[in-house]
Amino acid sequence: MSILKTADFDYCLPGELIAQDPLPCRDQSRLMVVRRESDKFEHKRFKDIVDYLRPGDVLVLNDTRVIPARLWGIKEGTGGQVEVLLLTRRAENLWEVLVRPGRRARAGTTLIFGGGLLQGVVLESTAAGGRLMRFESTVPFDEALERIGKMPLPPYIKKYPEDPGRYQTVYARKEGSVAAPTAGLHFTGELLESIRSSGVRVVTVLLHVGLGTFRPVQVEDVHDHHMHGEYYEISQEAADAINGAAQKPGSRVIAVGTTTVRCLESGAAGEGRVRAGSGLTDIFIYPGYRFKVVQGMVTNFHLPRSTLIMMVSAMAGRERVLSAYRQAVEKSYRFFSFGDAMIIL
Repeated sequence: MSILKTADFDYCLPGELIAQDPLPCRDQSRLMVVRRESDKFEHKRFKDIVDYLRPGDVLVLNDTRVIPARLWGIKEGTGGQVEVLLLTRRAENLWEVLVRPGRRARAGTTLIFGGGLLQGVVLESTAAGGRLMRFESTVPFDEALERIGKMPLPPYIKKYPEDPGRYQTVYARKEGSVAAPTAGLHFTGELLESIRSSGVRVVTVLLHVGLGTFRPVQVEDVHDHHMHGEYYEISQEAADAINGAAQKPGSRVIAVGTTTVRCLESGAAGEGRVRAGSGLTDIFIYPGYRFKVVQGMVTNFHLPRSTLIMMVSAMAGRERVLSAYRQAVEKSYRFFSFGDAMIIL
């Protein structure tokens, strides 16, 4: 097995191209069209995506919803301040979390939030520096979270948007993510209806975005990186639609976002087919991976050296992707969560 270095997925990005705010109209972001058999790229607006989809295609969305997963509290007994990021719900009031500073969160420690509205007890340490915490609250947990939690925007976004709903997709349904599936932020209800009217089947799956998606790669050899598990679900309806497309010549499964790709490939039951079900996935997709279900994807422009740009490179080829990124920089595309989009076909 040849060494695939994390540095192979680096590129130069001027800081001013990191989008700090969403555009006023979701579907007015730019869209770069990347074809896997060509090194020439097209430059459109996102609303033009309907022109690149065809009758019989299945467009798959991740309908997870971001929760106010960032909490600030104090350590019982000392008053030391802590920040907690909820990662994965293990049971009703049991969560895997990240705590900063970690030295204040040893097993047995009680943390208090919102003046006592919510408190959590650290049970044990977990992989990747996390903690397992059991919470108790004076009101239902989700209500406490809504009252005292805050949406955990990525660190490169320096201010909260005036409308927090702009960090949710218009089809967000089931709460549980700590970050948005940002490729979906470009869709409007009207655009989705236009896509359906063109003969494209639109279905949803679920993957709650957690540490597995945004954890940085800190090893030199890509093969040494291990993904953190994230919860996913594929309904029978979605599986039937996707498997039906596999039987129709010319029909394609187009995934919206890297999280949707991870969900579908985790549920792969064979060439072009998925099985309905749910579970935790730690699938890591990088060049050399052979896609079993997904034939195209919609995605944003991702951080250098990230697992996300590695997945995109697995689909379109590393050199082609880096060439596309260089052109995006030259043409002043907007990058990352609130930035512009790419479709790979």
